[in-house]
Amino acid sequence: MPEALPRLSEEEQAILLDLARRAIAAGLRGDAAPVLDDPPARLRREQGAFVSLHRGRSLRGCVGMVSPGQPLAETVASCALAAATQDPRFDAIAPSDLAALSIEISALDPLVRVHGPSDVTVGLHGLMVSAGGKRGVLLPQVAVQQGWDAATFLEETCLKAGLPGHAWRERAVVEAFTAQVFEEGPPTSQ
Repeated sequence: MPEALPRLSEEEQAILLDLARRAIAAGLRGDAAPVLDDPPARLRREQGAFVSLHRGRSLRGCVGMVSPGQPLAETVASCALAAATQDPRFDAIAPSDLAALSIEISALDPLVRVHGPSDVTVGLHGLMVSAGGKRGVLLPQVAVQQGWDAATFLEETCLKAGLPGHAWRERAVVEAFTAQVFEEGPPTSQ
């Protein structure tokens, strides 16, 4: 596996969680995304990330970028707003819903090619499967939450991509990643 990126400190995690919440609030008001005036160097480093929004235990939106193309702080801000307004599985959230949502961020490490279940550690790896212009991504925590073994995780990631569950055995490119996952505490009001 490629070397994991340096872990985010608690302070950097708090900055990103606050930035995500402020980006959603600004976007819902129609304002420009907030910008960090002098972000720590670690947040200026290019890195992929996913932002997941939860209401209680229910997912309310999740959008991310696997390949780093911009600084982590910018990735988090844009993914947070997209999770709130552009996840096709959910209606856009209303400004009044924001206080009841909790935010989870998964900061992704580089991708590495895998060839089967023996290369995947449930709870450690997330997966990306791609073939024929289709792509599916599942975060490391999904397999744990669903109680899947590595083979089922591979099959479910193929299905998420719109491919047959066995595509990982034949034609699909399967890549794994690790992630540093952190979240806000529960909202103060439901």
